[in-house]
Amino acid sequence: MNMGWSLQETWIYRINPSFKLFVLMGLFIFILFVHVLNWLTYLTIISFILLWFFSGISKKMLFVLVLPFFIVFISTASSMILFGKGETIWFQWGLIQISEESFYRGIHLGFRAFIFATLGLLFALTTRPVMLFYSLMQQVHLKPKYAYSFMAGYRLIPIMVEEFFTIRNAMKVRGIAQNKGLTSFYHKLKTYSIPLLAGSIRRAHRIAIAMEAKRFTGNKHRTYFYEIRFSKYDGFFIALIMVIIFVSFYVSTILPIFPVGDVRYGK
Repeated sequence: MNMGWSLQETWIYRINPSFKLFVLMGLFIFILFVHVLNWLTYLTIISFILLWFFSGISKKMLFVLVLPFFIVFISTASSMILFGKGETIWFQWGLIQISEESFYRGIHLGFRAFIFATLGLLFALTTRPVMLFYSLMQQVHLKPKYAYSFMAGYRLIPIMVEEFFTIRNAMKVRGIAQNKGLTSFYHKLKTYSIPLLAGSIRRAHRIAIAMEAKRFTGNKHRTYFYEIRFSKYDGFFIALIMVIIFVSFYVSTILPIFPVGDVRYGK
């Protein structure tokens, strides 16, 4: 769901959004049951390559977006490495105990978090919110009152952000932002929250009345400005996912990176 960045549309943009959503959800569930470290490692590498070359945004911006995922990988893996169970102890100092088993399980957990983030970012960058909700209405039969409500809420976010900066600038002009202490913090909290909440309630009320007047109930057949259909790219996508799964499994058996198989404790 790009936020106005310059991008070059790839074939992944042309996939039916709801189909892409459910395929990736199925892949997420499948990855939860992959306990072979080498298999998961190659799955992560190939998924990252897919994101790197087919996200459609500049490599510099993509690097900025992916950088926090490496931090998540390190933090997630280190928690299991430093405090996990194991029989072959490599290092022990106080509560910290690094074993061979905990090391490989930590790497496995880090790769799992990283691949989830990678695939989620791929979906977010290559899917337009409006097209996603239109697809959910047409292919999944989501009621229009829910879909259009989400779209209206998404469109209101920039308005709320602009209103927040307007209030902040007004506070700076009046000298409130320079004050410090708990009393000033409480005053700032009221100054921000009350106008934002009141404005949101007014806008939500107007949108609800407009939707009710237009009969957004989903009880009758509706026409849509955008007609979302399935295409050959949907077949390409599901075929690509299957190829990624089988190729990563095959390569992990002939070129294993880590000298370990199933990383579950006791296996």
